Amino acid sequence: MALTLFGTVSDNTVALDRRTATPLIINGDMAISQRGTSLSSQSSSTRLLDRFANDIGGGGAITISQDTDTPNSTFLNSMKMVVATADSSIAAADAYRFTYTVEGSDIANVGLGNSDCLTMTLSFWVRSSVTGTYGIGFQNSAETENYVDEYTISSADTWEKKVINIPARTSGTWLTNNGVGLGIRWDLGSGTDYNGTADSWQTTSSKVYRTSSCVNWIATSSATFYVTGVQLEVGTFDANSIPSFQFEDKATSLARCQRYFQYFPSGSSGRWNSATQAECAGNFPVPMRAVPTLSINPNNNTCHIFRIGISTNAVTVSSVASHLMGDTGGVAQIVVSSTASTPSAGDFAMYDTDGSDNVVFCDSEL
Repeated sequence: MALTLFGTVSDNTVALDRRTATPLIINGDMAISQRGTSLSSQSSSTRLLDRFANDIGGGGAITISQDTDTPNSTFLNSMKMVVATADSSIAAADAYRFTYTVEGSDIANVGLGNSDCLTMTLSFWVRSSVTGTYGIGFQNSAETENYVDEYTISSADTWEKKVINIPARTSGTWLTNNGVGLGIRWDLGSGTDYNGTADSWQTTSSKVYRTSSCVNWIATSSATFYVTGVQLEVGTFDANSIPSFQFEDKATSLARCQRYFQYFPSGSSGRWNSATQAECAGNFPVPMRAVPTLSINPNNNTCHIFRIGISTNAVTVSSVASHLMGDTGGVAQIVVSSTASTPSAGDFAMYDTDGSDNVVFCDSEL
């Protein structure tokens, strides 16, 4: 039996000491939320806290926020979800879940799909007003290799730490590049299309991440669900042997998040092609996972230009497109629907002193 500093793994495998590396889960302490701190009554899939996604598809709606309710003083934040519109009649294909995706290159040394694949352990803190059995699933990029497990929330409105052991998977196709290496899905009450067999790897035609025994959290109006301290370790651990959560300083965590999402750099010099169209060039402070998609911040479409020698000038951005964009930067072409005065060729396209001009989203999420 091979031994590891923090637990045991199966014969003929090598334990990886994750204490000497960066955490596999980025922003597991829910400290980074570049897109804002709350989204009300979301009835379709969305993102708020960095690296986590909320998949919502059915008749229900969920309010999502970055919260300060935590299991202990070592954590400062959690992700809070509240049922804004209950769905008590869940169709087979309806989906209510939150997810995290590990990039393939980050998890390549686990050896998924190979004969020497290592085991893994996921742990997290959770609190909910709805007790019972919940489902969680792990998938490859094609969502055909699935491991399903269950965990139980025993006491309402009480923080509980959960530990999920993930057996080695020696078959299937698993990406080790900048694509999806491992998908993790926490069920909040999805339809029967997503039911699988607990404690078992299974090859399916589509993803499964819950069982028929799972509660439907989404069916209870005003139900709450909090999560923080999400960590993924290599090796098999229990509640006593699982390593302590590996915190990163906020600057490091932010930089790792910016590989997947960041704002287009404000303050970069640009030019105006007309009174309503500008080009703004910028370099990303952190190279992104892939060439990003640009979009307008749904919570803020107003930015400022700086009129050289005069003053700032507020404009409303109506659309944005990319030009010669790469993973390290490029040109954002913005169209504005209003200008306080006609800009000149020497004006900056965007000017920011306090974060209020974070208008253009650059998205390279998995």
